[in-house]
Amino acid sequence: MLIIWILVFILSLILLVKSADWFVESSEKIGLALKISPFIIGVTIVSIGTSFPELASSVAAVLKGASEIVTANVIGSNIANILLVIGLSAVAARSLLIKRSLIDLDAPLLAATTGLFIFIVWDRKIVFGEGILLLLAFAVYFLYTVFQRREEVISPELVEILPEGTKIKILPSRVERRREKVKEKPAKLEIKTFLFLILGIVGLVLGANYTIESVLKISELLKVPAGLIAITGIAVGTSLPELVVSVRASIKKKYEIALGNVFGSNVFNILIVAGVPALIKPLAVDYLTFSIGLPFLILATFLFVISGISRRIYIWEGAMYILIYVLFIAKLLSLF
Repeated sequence: MLIIWILVFILSLILLVKSADWFVESSEKIGLALKISPFIIGVTIVSIGTSFPELASSVAAVLKGASEIVTANVIGSNIANILLVIGLSAVAARSLLIKRSLIDLDAPLLAATTGLFIFIVWDRKIVFGEGILLLLAFAVYFLYTVFQRREEVISPELVEILPEGTKIKILPSRVERRREKVKEKPAKLEIKTFLFLILGIVGLVLGANYTIESVLKISELLKVPAGLIAITGIAVGTSLPELVVSVRASIKKKYEIALGNVFGSNVFNILIVAGVPALIKPLAVDYLTFSIGLPFLILATFLFVISGISRRIYIWEGAMYILIYVLFIAKLLSLF
């Protein structure tokens, strides 16, 4: 029975991530066909859509009465993004160079949103009013992106990161987990576009539902907290797209992409993935997440910002990040 639920967990997680791709890609095509500005599509459909796997699973967790999964997922994802994604990227590239704009603008934003989140969860819960506060912070971040960075130009060489014939859509300082076929013809609406839009919505609902259901069953069978599975399995699973993009980018020496990917993803996780579910029901923070996850989140964010000040992350720093993540998992499993 345990093996069956583990398979359900893996398959539903794959369905969740893939359905988000279908939904966002179809939404982009519909937006372009309606002659909506590509920039506006990027900062609305694409940016929010890349958080759909985490967001959908978080909403499903709240509806199933397992709100502790939400905060465990957010904290676990942000720790994995920094320690695992940046660590592996630095090791793969041997060193990561950081542009000044990331330190002057994005590092303070990440530090501020993380600090806000820590302050909110200090009493081990996130209530309706605090969810509103997180979403207002996201509105500020969104407006900043729209009005302050509209004129920033993205280099054509970014298409080299992905296989030939594809490109990634990005916001300044944020790599979106999107790939869109390069087309020279104007976008046209086709029946399959709407079909994939519907499939994406259905897949998100089913994937989120069975991801959470399998987590609850596995935790019951193994007699471990559901938050433990969320802070490890769900967090790493939903961080895999960032891992792939960042490592590929770092190998090709597109360091700003590899780093910006993590900055943007972590801000979105804190403000959207924690903020929206809190509007439905108050979110609980279980003891394991609070006592182990939160300190490691503080440590990981601090190290990331400090490493950024030197404007270079060396291979040994990347290896240290990975070792700290291994320590984090070991602590969660009570191996030490």
